[in-house]
Amino acid sequence: MQTVLLAAGQGTRMRPLTDHRAKPMLPVADKPLAAHTATTAVEAGASKLIVVVGYESTAVREYFGDEYAGVSVEFAEQTEQRGTADAVRAAEPYLDPGPFAVLNGDALYDEASLTRLYESAPAVGSCRVDDPSQYGVLYTDESNDNTRVTGVVEKPADPPSNLINTGAYVFPAEAQTWLDVGESERGELELTDVLERACNENTVTAVPFQQWLDVGRPWELLEANEWKIGDLARDLRGDVHEDADIRGDVVVEEGATVDAGVVIEGPALIRSGATVGPNAYVRGNTLVAEDAKVGHGVEVKNSVLMEGATVGHLSYVGDSVLGRDVNFGASTTVANLRHDDEPIRISVKGELISTGRRKFGVVCGDGVNTGIQSSLNAGVKLGSGARTKPGETVLRDPHLQN
Repeated sequence: MQTVLLAAGQGTRMRPLTDHRAKPMLPVADKPLAAHTATTAVEAGASKLIVVVGYESTAVREYFGDEYAGVSVEFAEQTEQRGTADAVRAAEPYLDPGPFAVLNGDALYDEASLTRLYESAPAVGSCRVDDPSQYGVLYTDESNDNTRVTGVVEKPADPPSNLINTGAYVFPAEAQTWLDVGESERGELELTDVLERACNENTVTAVPFQQWLDVGRPWELLEANEWKIGDLARDLRGDVHEDADIRGDVVVEEGATVDAGVVIEGPALIRSGATVGPNAYVRGNTLVAEDAKVGHGVEVKNSVLMEGATVGHLSYVGDSVLGRDVNFGASTTVANLRHDDEPIRISVKGELISTGRRKFGVVCGDGVNTGIQSSLNAGVKLGSGARTKPGETVLRDPHLQN
């Protein structure tokens, strides 16, 4: 099954983490987000990958190259992000005659379900959610054993069901000629218009996904890492001091260093070039990426430390995402829980949004530096290159209005 992987968007809801790189290249466990999607696609039966690139495309091209996981890769350039149908239209010259799959490069899919999707062509991936109003909702005819899709409506105020579109499709061959769609009410060229036509001219099956995650906002990047780090098995190839205490499914890659007095409770991943300790505590689905550093007396819990990030000694970081080359000064403390026990809220495109998580800390863009003894409140976002003074307390997102 030839597969189009959409990886061109700017990821504005993920900022500041996407200030300088494409969202599909954000780290999830041992590889970029889009690489997990591509790997699953190949395992499910993808015969060729056509990766649609645009924003910060150089890193995407360099990572995937001409071949990935044993299948050929071609790149299509979407010069202006005008919507998903426009993205697939950019890929159309690289498609061979025949049916084709389309996957969002910023979503995670389980292999078994994606395999069923490929085998059920034409088909669309589906999932039942508590709040379908933020997604494309499927109209279905459940009069037989296979759920037949009859249409789709985008982000309805009054959803017809809780069955949503997961952004995974297998279209019939003739759909390659259906990509010149008109603008939607949102001013975009929507692939759901192509799905609507497929529903009118074919029998399209809704294939339920056992596991699926749309990774659009910072807390969903945490959730993606919880999924993929949780799948790892214990493997200690790095330099682990004899006085370190490694518990459960912890991966310490070759080239990583874990010093004396360190306790790591799995699942956790310490990548090549990273250092932990001495006397540090790492727990709870934590990623310490390449060349990141966890210093003396530091506790890191359920967090993502991207490449080159440093947490100085005597600091606490919980349920947080730290971008590349972030440097936390000594005794920087992150709050990750409200006193009223309500879900943490965080700003997304200037609006405070509930994360749905009882515990969530901070999001820091690349190159953030905190002064010693800084305190960062739950839900704070610090933009790329931001600075705090020694002893400063940041209670709210500096970019939000009063």
